[in-house]
Amino acid sequence: MKVAFATDDGSRVNAHFGQSPMFAVYEVTKAGASLVELRRLTIVPGQDEAGKIDSRLEAVGDCTLIFIMQIGASAAARVTRRKIMPVKVPMGSSIEEQLKRLAEMLQGKPPMWLAKVLRAEELEESEGGEADGTHG
Repeated sequence: MKVAFATDDGSRVNAHFGQSPMFAVYEVTKAGASLVELRRLTIVPGQDEAGKIDSRLEAVGDCTLIFIMQIGASAAARVTRRKIMPVKVPMGSSIEEQLKRLAEMLQGKPPMWLAKVLRAEELEESEGGEADGTHG
């Protein structure tokens, strides 16, 4: 599964969803994780809140989880409607540490929230071929 991290430096979760200048996107499996790409967002002067949310949703649309330090209620609702699970972590959390914890959860018995996300992803792949981020 693909996982995104709201970051401004590529190594720590240190950004609010709506203000994140980039997302570090990783492919995560039981065996570990590998960086797919750093997705930088274009700064649009005077862009309204809805536009900021739209551009960020576009950037992480193919991801299953998004690690952030904060997310507003309306953004969280829109993220979850896109079948992306927002995961709040403490400011400055190491992306490497979060990836390690996630891989450990996948190897053992995942917590209920993660098991639900994984089941939904498996169901989507079996129904429509590959899950390629083109939701609904």
